[in-house]
Amino acid sequence: MSPLNLWIGGYGPQDSAHGRGLATFRDIVEAETAGDVSVRITWNIMEEGRPNTDLFDLVESGQMFLCYFSSSYLGHRVPELNVIETPFLFTDLDQAHRAVDGPLGASLADAVRSTTGFEVLGFWDNGFRHFTNRLRPVHGPDDCRGMTVRMQPNEIHEELIRCWGATPVGVELSEAVKLISNLEVDAQENPLANTAAYGVDEVHGHVTMTGHLYGIRGLWANRALFEGLPAEVRDIVTRAASAAVDVQRGEARALEAELRARFERKGIQFVDLDAAERDAFVTASAPAIEKAQALVSPALFELAQT
Repeated sequence: MSPLNLWIGGYGPQDSAHGRGLATFRDIVEAETAGDVSVRITWNIMEEGRPNTDLFDLVESGQMFLCYFSSSYLGHRVPELNVIETPFLFTDLDQAHRAVDGPLGASLADAVRSTTGFEVLGFWDNGFRHFTNRLRPVHGPDDCRGMTVRMQPNEIHEELIRCWGATPVGVELSEAVKLISNLEVDAQENPLANTAAYGVDEVHGHVTMTGHLYGIRGLWANRALFEGLPAEVRDIVTRAASAAVDVQRGEARALEAELRARFERKGIQFVDLDAAERDAFVTASAPAIEKAQALVSPALFELAQT
């Protein structure tokens, strides 16, 4: 077999859970092909002065073989993915994993395949998103009123923040980091790993464990390149991607507990919602939940709850 070179990339630190997932993929592919396939990793494309969204273009054009990226950025092209953007869809990671590793995930992969140039090789955890801000403790939606909140550019996410009486600021990541660090927005919502990776913990002193959205980061491969691989290499790539999913999820789960302890040592105040406070958020979020449900078929919601 002629030597092959695969370029893969992401937009986070090398030592993050996502970075370790990329490294796992590389190590397995290179080991199992005895060096016939080499894998080059761009750990964080933003360090090259490019927006993270360039990853989609690089992969779909065939310049890059694979990247990870939040599924919410593809919701406008693949409406079925918006089922994952439904607020308070899952209660814990085990429920979420059963859904995305089962019939729901298979249905989403088919939808991606039918409308884009991507092949889905797995779904990584982006974790549960929590609300952080620089102003005050947040115990309920009323405490969010008047805040400006950086969001991913996603209509459901933005509607959710409006439901809480705040103003969404939907911008891509590199711009978001500038806005947050310059105190040009009051709040943001992210898994704790992202909050740390993007330096938000340096300026936000309050974290509310809302768990309002569960996020996935798809492993998006260029479909034509994937299908053009020799069969034995394609099988190795598929196994490597599956192993990378397991590694990334395990690292992400352990990291959240570690980061909370680290944040608390820095003096960051955490709010753990009691049942009544959580119910208040869910009730206030009803218009956003209904908006999400209107964008996809009821069958997808049934698969999510199976």
